[in-house]
Amino acid sequence: MKARLPQGYGKPDVNALMRQAQKMQEDMKTKQEELENTEYTVSVSDGMVEVTMTGKHQVTAIHIKPELADPDDIEMLEDMVAAAVNEAVRKVDEDAEAAMQKITGGANFPGL
Repeated sequence: MKARLPQGYGKPDVNALMRQAQKMQEDMKTKQEELENTEYTVSVSDGMVEVTMTGKHQVTAIHIKPELADPDDIEMLEDMVAAAVNEAVRKVDEDAEAAMQKITGGANFPGL
């Protein structure tokens, strides 16, 4: 007498796994395109410097409050612009990673 196992036990359904992987890949591609078209705006030093960047890490705007433009202290201005750009990059990367983690369920796939 053969024992009958409920559906889903035994050999894995390779076709179902392939469909699931394809769907995940499509979802990731769609989300990546969405993220690339998103604009992120961050500011530093209480809004003294504001940077807008796309999800492709392209800076589209930099706004500097006029009172910050002291010709005798250009280094401070340079530091604030660098800090704002770095914060924008961090935000873009953080959002992209969170979105991919949500799609993959936290699985780590090399190269993605």
